[in-house]
Amino acid sequence: MTTKLTSAKTLNGAQKSAVFMLALGEEQCGRLFGMMHEDEVREISQAMAQLGAVDADVVERLCAEFTDALGTGGSLIGGFDNTERLLLRTLPRERVTQIMEEIRGPAGRTMWDKLGNVHESVLASYLKNEYPQTVAVVLSKVRPDHAARVLGMLPDSFAMEVVMRMLRMESVQKEVLDGVERTLRSEFMSNLASSTRRDPHEMMADIFNNLDRQTETRFISALAERNRESAERIMALMFTFDDLQRLSGPAIQALLRAVEKDKLPLALKGASEKLRDLFFANLSERAGKMLRDEIEALGPVKLRDVDEAQAAVVTMAKDLAAQGTIEIGEGKDEELVF
Repeated sequence: MTTKLTSAKTLNGAQKSAVFMLALGEEQCGRLFGMMHEDEVREISQAMAQLGAVDADVVERLCAEFTDALGTGGSLIGGFDNTERLLLRTLPRERVTQIMEEIRGPAGRTMWDKLGNVHESVLASYLKNEYPQTVAVVLSKVRPDHAARVLGMLPDSFAMEVVMRMLRMESVQKEVLDGVERTLRSEFMSNLASSTRRDPHEMMADIFNNLDRQTETRFISALAERNRESAERIMALMFTFDDLQRLSGPAIQALLRAVEKDKLPLALKGASEKLRDLFFANLSERAGKMLRDEIEALGPVKLRDVDEAQAAVVTMAKDLAAQGTIEIGEGKDEELVF
């Protein structure tokens, strides 16, 4: 005999959602499911399957409850604090902490999307301590370009074990995949979210790197008056156009090949003689003469345009460093530490 649900007081969040969605009908219910994460669909579907008969009064009460909640204040305000408070009403604090750390972690709808937004060095550092079969499963689920970068950072012998398992791997059983996903969520993502808070000085150095020269100088000077130690720390972390002097010859040559040709003459127009000579020294005699002629032909230029061109060259240098093509620290004085 089927038991009829006659009270809404004992229902949890998933059960309330299940009742409400069933009341909306198949079309609206399907549209809502399409906007949800796989885990949410699974949880609510399971609640639907176990509901049984629901008294009409319960349905009306839940609909009224939803309407009242929506109407309070005339608007809804989403945010981390509100989300956390709502979760704490129905879930244990440990589970809420885990969920919030995941939300604040790398972006992505699914676990595999999130992994695709984790820097390859961080992911490789974690995976090198896992079983090769587990790593094979993970790399088979992320984007090929991301998997390639991670694979290249693993120890050679371990990486070959992973490759062999990926070659022999057929369809992964759902239970195995779910197990790997649970492990990643509970061990890796939660630790990552709580351990990857950026140093605020690094963040400000990145921001200052993107300011024009006059604004950067103004902010650094104002900051130095309030907190000289922070100003000096930010300046030490910044990488500017003048810092290109620390690059080695091969690094300069790689930068010359990559940078937009119309940016370089304008960038060097406002550069020191020492920095200009470094670029000329890494060009052929003919290419160097052409570059000198282009710089001379520019005539007077706006400082803002020079700053923008130099910023573009610095950005390209950083991109090449991120790709492993060059090392920004090459050729620097030994006493400098970054």
